[in-house]
Amino acid sequence: MEFLPKLSQNLLEILDDDDYYDITIEVGNDPNVKIFKAHMVILNYRSPYLRRILSTNKKKNDETLVHIKLPNVSPETFQVVLR
Repeated sequence: MEFLPKLSQNLLEILDDDDYYDITIEVGNDPNVKIFKAHMVILNYRSPYLRRILSTNKKKNDETLVHIKLPNVSPETFQVVLR
């Protein structure tokens, strides 16, 4: 059974999911800014750096999306890290 390859593929598909994301991440500085849509639970478990940032930006109970800014990271670099 190819469980792990399928799981890896599903996680990549989740990155492209525009329906169920719960965080937006604004990366870069003008004019090179990109907004990424992501899933906090995955970021929390995959990145100690993002876990620290997320711990201070917990989602509010009013269903508003969490939005964080990472101006010191290029969008190209963050795209690689996110994948």
